Amino acid sequence: MRLYHGTNTDFGEIMLSRCRPNKDFGQGFYLTDIRSQAEAMAVRRREFEESGVPIVQEYEFNEHLLDDHMLDVLRFEGVCEEWAEFILKNRMAKGQRMHSHDIVVGPVADDGVVFQLNLYMQHLITLETLVKELTYRQLNNQYFFGTDRAIQQLKRV
Repeated sequence: MRLYHGTNTDFGEIMLSRCRPNKDFGQGFYLTDIRSQAEAMAVRRREFEESGVPIVQEYEFNEHLLDDHMLDVLRFEGVCEEWAEFILKNRMAKGQRMHSHDIVVGPVADDGVVFQLNLYMQHLITLETLVKELTYRQLNNQYFFGTDRAIQQLKRV
């Protein structure tokens, strides 16, 4: 399968230590299977950093590795309580690694999701309400590669 990474700086080697912590699935390398989503992320990264140029890196990945148990893979098929709790735990991790999965696949927590997560963290809505509100959103999947073992399976195109 083809996966895409949107950035504002081209690089050859993926270094997990340079990835930002406290993201949806923790500190790791994030990709998508939707090129336009990576393009939008590259533009956002360029605007946020106020430097560089939007770049989309392409990678080949053998999707059979998601099922063959060679790697520790966690999949969220859609919005659910476990997904919401997993994201909250990682976003509030204060730089600590909260899981040992090589790869995590699941919906992206976009700005609308973050708004709902904040309502939940402020105890303004229940977890059940959070999941119900998010179930109706069209969320694209993201692919998190969080270990060197996983990164080694990506081949830059």
